[in-house]
Amino acid sequence: MTDRTMERETMVTQQIERRGVNDRHVLEAMRDVPREAFVDAGMEELAYEDQPLPIGEGQTISQPYIVGLMIEAAEVRPGETVLEIGLGSGYATALLSRIAGRVYAIERHEALTERARARLGKLGYENVTLQSGDGTQGWKDAAPFDAILVAAGAPSAPASLKRQLAIGGVLVIPVQQSDRHQTLTRIRRTAEHEWDTEELGAVSFVPLIGAEGWTEDGQRAATNHVSARDQPLPEMISDAAEPLPDFDDPAFGALFDRYADRRVVLLGEASHGTSEFYRARAAITRHLIEHCGFSIVAVEADWPDAAVVDRHVRHRESRPSEDAPFARFPTWMWRNTDVADFVDWLRTHNEGLNSETQAAFHGLDIYNLSASISAVLDYLDDVDPDAAQIARERYGCLTPWQSNPAAYGRAALNQSYRDCEADAVAQLRSLLERQLDTEEKNGTSFLDAAQNARLVRSAEQYYKAMYYGGAKSWNLRDSHMFETLEHVLEAHGPEAKAVVWAHNSHVGDARATEMGAIRGEHNIGQLARERFGDQAALIGFGTHSGTVAAATDWNGEMEIKRVRPSREDSYERLCHAAGPPRFLLDLHRDRALKERLEKQRLERFIGVIYRPETELQSHYAEASLSRQFDAFVWFDETNAVTPVGVETRRDGVPETYPFGV
Repeated sequence: MTDRTMERETMVTQQIERRGVNDRHVLEAMRDVPREAFVDAGMEELAYEDQPLPIGEGQTISQPYIVGLMIEAAEVRPGETVLEIGLGSGYATALLSRIAGRVYAIERHEALTERARARLGKLGYENVTLQSGDGTQGWKDAAPFDAILVAAGAPSAPASLKRQLAIGGVLVIPVQQSDRHQTLTRIRRTAEHEWDTEELGAVSFVPLIGAEGWTEDGQRAATNHVSARDQPLPEMISDAAEPLPDFDDPAFGALFDRYADRRVVLLGEASHGTSEFYRARAAITRHLIEHCGFSIVAVEADWPDAAVVDRHVRHRESRPSEDAPFARFPTWMWRNTDVADFVDWLRTHNEGLNSETQAAFHGLDIYNLSASISAVLDYLDDVDPDAAQIARERYGCLTPWQSNPAAYGRAALNQSYRDCEADAVAQLRSLLERQLDTEEKNGTSFLDAAQNARLVRSAEQYYKAMYYGGAKSWNLRDSHMFETLEHVLEAHGPEAKAVVWAHNSHVGDARATEMGAIRGEHNIGQLARERFGDQAALIGFGTHSGTVAAATDWNGEMEIKRVRPSREDSYERLCHAAGPPRFLLDLHRDRALKERLEKQRLERFIGVIYRPETELQSHYAEASLSRQFDAFVWFDETNAVTPVGVETRRDGVPETYPFGV
């Protein structure tokens, strides 16, 4: 026989090592085992090519790289007991025998089993035991196994194989996805009834035929029934997923009728710059307003800016000195074409309705301290000039930092600056005391001014707390936003129902994330559940990849950035592996799935800043998905929002249009 040692060495260095297989046990075995001994006569010259080769019975010997990759993924070590499903030519079995203590292998085709037995015997590989049979059901008498390798594509990991793993053992198997491609999957048994699943990449194998695989005609075997505890999580997600139609299809919004009786429906987003999230929230909100009695849209935006939009959509006069809303960083978060389209719809919807039945647009956030002070003073100038003068004196210590309110935090740390808290509280109190005299005559203006006074009170604390660090600043901000939501609901009456648009980090229950469990932070979602119980619905959003509008630094320029594919150990990767490109996952629909999605995994959070180069540290956090949300909306690939410039005027709209000048 021709000496092919050099060809073997070239195969290992060029095809195996260079492509990332580094396990020394695997490399040594591949240098030792003569692959030419496992191909049919006349094909020896091709034995070390990077390709599969036919071996009869409609089967192939896999390309060397895939064999090395699978053995490395299985983490086979000396002395271990290994099971191989799909013996084929016997080459992978031979490699395993050079590493493990004992190797068992099953082949469906008896002719292949006999040929492999002869080849292995001729080479003197005696620590192997072979048999013909149904590999999907494993080799129960020889179990447990430290590793199981399957060289055929299955509809899902057979329950029998998973149960025959030792605790800590690894199953490596190609799993068929819904779009018919296969993903090499590593499943590790972590406890008696627990397995972790990890995807390793796309592969292509012949189908795994058997009682827990495929039938001969390509159908899933009828007896392949597995418990929810054994079923791969992506498959469970796929089974529970409800496909989403186009945004303009009425069926899209109708899928959310299950939340029609809630007092508040909170709609999240995994980034502040993704078009699909805005369009989905708009479609859901339109349906809830038109068909389910919701009358408030409350968004993670500054109250004064949102008030400009509110006056526009409710056909009220704009203020003469009113600046364009959302004109400072990050402008694209609310000044984008998707929000503009929703605002157009809301104005049209409200046309002809009386003020009690019109849908309102309110901001919940805390940042625009300068505009809030101006709004309170404008109100008092109109109703009580003397009170306005007092307010100006009280706010005097804040005004030097209105253009950069965060600077107040630095000043507040210096004792030479007077703390404004008492004055802000006094101003809020005096404003609220006017309610009995003014709310019937000018209720809307009072709500606007009172909320701005509350904002000044919260913002003074927030900007100071920023410089002390810890959870205080976050908690002040979210407490303020939730209290604003409560005030708005109260102002609109006991039957009022609100839709909230905010980031997942605000919408999902903080107690189910690192925020609450480690940092002691709370958020709107947690406070809503504590206040409203089952009358609050918390809905998160997610994506695998695409583009996003974001900056690199605060106050930086907007960029269209490529979103990295989600990490293999994340919830996003589970949804990606499930297959459907866009779906609604009701986390209360399947109890078994809900329980499995309670496990802490990584979840991605992108705000107005996105730094892909430090994504793990900057944008991922541990969370329990099914405790965090009531439902999860998935878009596998997403696109950045399209900003609307401050200078933009849209044709055919009135002078009061909020996104033009």
